[in-house]
Amino acid sequence: MAHRGPGVAALVAALLLAGAALAGCTDDAGSPEPASPSTSASPSESAPTSPSPSAVVSPERPDKDGCHLLTYDEAIAPVVAGTEVPCRQRHTAQTFRIGRLDLVADGHLRAVDSPDVQADVARTCTSSLGDHVGGTLEDRRLSMVQAVWFTPSVEDAAAGADWFRCDVVALASAGQLLPLPRSTRGLVGSSDRLAMCSTAEPGTGAFERVPCGVGDHAWRAISTVDLPGSAYPSAGEAGSRMESACRSAARAQADDPLDFTWSEERPTQVQWDAGQHYGICWVPD
Repeated sequence: MAHRGPGVAALVAALLLAGAALAGCTDDAGSPEPASPSTSASPSESAPTSPSPSAVVSPERPDKDGCHLLTYDEAIAPVVAGTEVPCRQRHTAQTFRIGRLDLVADGHLRAVDSPDVQADVARTCTSSLGDHVGGTLEDRRLSMVQAVWFTPSVEDAAAGADWFRCDVVALASAGQLLPLPRSTRGLVGSSDRLAMCSTAEPGTGAFERVPCGVGDHAWRAISTVDLPGSAYPSAGEAGSRMESACRSAARAQADDPLDFTWSEERPTQVQWDAGQHYGICWVPD
């Protein structure tokens, strides 16, 4: 059995949360008219808290580059679950890094499930993702590709297990993972198939994030805007930071630079707490 920190569930769920504050905007002869912000219901569901009997795994160090058939719930569960499969078979996760936990700090033993240990693993896996899937930071922000990570359970750590595992997954829609290619190396940098699109205008009830290259979509995420500070920004603070940047990005892609539409999406509180300190600019596609 292996434990994964609560920050991972927030990180993966953050991408699927549709309850962000959004503002739709239209430029008509160069004059933006922001619509009233609206919210849509979150499709995310809480992860299961107890593993099935098949979720129990050996405390042995995992194999790098292994592939796994995981459901969405298994990917965000606090224990390792799913099935290890050959990468030539259908799989929804691939391990891209195996590391060794640092469980000693200042001469004291740190618990494997302590916030500091879990935060160290989170930083390592998320920062390592780009080396594996390629693309720029902006490319990865605007994709449906994410890193998830696992560590041993408290019991296995006490028995000597000191590994952590970083997996790459791709989100197909709310609560569903996309089957991955045999190799995920360069997954983002080599194609925009897994770029972030949506089924409807952001902020509407039919809004759902989907990969641009898989199925139908109506809107596309085109850029992100960094939001400064450590405190969660209000709608006004985020809007004042994002409006000009999103308008410029939308104008650059519009057929008519005097008549175009865009939407601004600031992160939810959950997304902010999970580390998403940027907003997203959307345009009809």
